[in-house]
Amino acid sequence: MLVTTKEMFAQSREKGYAIVAPDYWDSNSCKTYVETAEELGVPVILSFAQAHDDMLSLEEAYELGRFYGSRAKVPVALHLDHGQDVETVKKAIDLGFTSVMIDASAQPYEVNVQRTKEVCDYAHAKCVVVEAELGHVGSSDVITSENKEALADDHNIYTEVPMAEQFVKETGVDSLAVSIGTSHGLYKGTPVIDFDRLHELRKALPVPLVLHGGSGSGDENLERCATEGISKINVFTDFTVAAINATNDEDYVNWYKLIKDANAGIKEKLKFYFRLFHTGKAE
Repeated sequence: MLVTTKEMFAQSREKGYAIVAPDYWDSNSCKTYVETAEELGVPVILSFAQAHDDMLSLEEAYELGRFYGSRAKVPVALHLDHGQDVETVKKAIDLGFTSVMIDASAQPYEVNVQRTKEVCDYAHAKCVVVEAELGHVGSSDVITSENKEALADDHNIYTEVPMAEQFVKETGVDSLAVSIGTSHGLYKGTPVIDFDRLHELRKALPVPLVLHGGSGSGDENLERCATEGISKINVFTDFTVAAINATNDEDYVNWYKLIKDANAGIKEKLKFYFRLFHTGKAE
């Protein structure tokens, strides 16, 4: 069944777990994510990133998500991930996405507020929920086990609590992606997560918190995030790596078998994350 993330996040905040938001890029990944969630009886957030529009158009992504999500026996939210411009985010809302993200985190604070509020006003009138980001989760300059001495005093990479409180009040956003030490893509070393900052944000903010850059962030780090204040964790790279690893040991001559084996690798990785994040208290 297709739902918004409001009900999901209410449960996750109350019971202390996170929901996996895997990015899909084709029908195989989309179907595999839903089937895996159904097998474990847990909710899932089908996430399509605007940056993947070279793989699927927004319309194609919506139709795939609607097809599999609406037939699911578990709650499924259909989410636009990292919407890069207001026009595209509004288009996703009009198509029928139940959740959208407007990402203006790389812009000045005032611009981020203005764009986020514009999207929130538009989305809320159509019963769609909105995620934004404050404290840019980029792809470099992250404190890891390899560079922590050099960057240990760089606090600018983290979301500031007073600014986050102000941002939520000014925009009316429904959930907030925060920067506490993760990054997109692959890491050199394991990121150092600022759990004190996470706890401060969780205590201060009335909205659910989101973590981007889950892939490669370390199992212990992610489990703590899921049980100590994060309601949604985005994962993408680890699924593409899992698909490749599942097909490394065979010299394929059958394309269908290759796809099935790749999907099986994705499925096992998603099961792992459902359990690691205690999603719906998955066993």
